Amino acid sequence: MEPHRPELNSGGRVADGGGPERIGDRYRLVQELGAGGFGRVWKAHDETLGVDVAIKEVRLPLTVSDAERSQFLARARREARNAARLRDQPGIIPVHDVVIRDEVPWIVMRLVDGHSLEDRLKKDGPIPAEETTRIAKALLKALDAAHSAGVVHRDIKPANVMLTRTGEVLLADFGIAVHQADTAMTATGAIIGSLEYLAPERLRGKNNGPAGDLFSLGSPCTAASRACRRSAGKHRPR
Repeated sequence: MEPHRPELNSGGRVADGGGPERIGDRYRLVQELGAGGFGRVWKAHDETLGVDVAIKEVRLPLTVSDAERSQFLARARREARNAARLRDQPGIIPVHDVVIRDEVPWIVMRLVDGHSLEDRLKKDGPIPAEETTRIAKALLKALDAAHSAGVVHRDIKPANVMLTRTGEVLLADFGIAVHQADTAMTATGAIIGSLEYLAPERLRGKNNGPAGDLFSLGSPCTAASRACRRSAGKHRPR
């Protein structure tokens, strides 16, 4: 059976204050939840279904070329496809929709009631070994489901591990994930991911297979038990 793939919509309405009030004439922005180097995450209300969702607004610097922007939009679409392949799998935050507005992707996801492993460590420091083991097992199960579907995450790190208030461990952000069939979207020699957590072969741009995900999984587990991170400066490509 062909996996369900979210449709790519366009549209949106600009509020009087200049910011987007509704995305795709459907999702009303409610509250900014966080921001990073490539955009922001919002709590939003799906006015069609009457439920709250999370929307990731993904932005690039204004200095990127048209070719780079086109590739960026293609990656956003690919994220939706890859996440849709995994939407019924436990331990993975599903993507429901993607809206392209003014060449900016807005990725609609499940709204998680909880926080990231990174935030948990910043607040509380190291966590008990038993809980670290539970988190690791859940992530291994999620990665097994992804790899079985032919999807490699490529950016495993504490910020992409979500801990819910009910005890779920969820793997987030397949934004740079690659399906093994998407060879045209993977540039030879390109380094994609967070340097602190990349496997050595990925730092050399040589392998983006499942083994690299398993290597990277060790970093959030180590961070959870010791509240420390590897130094990016010690793992630069040669």
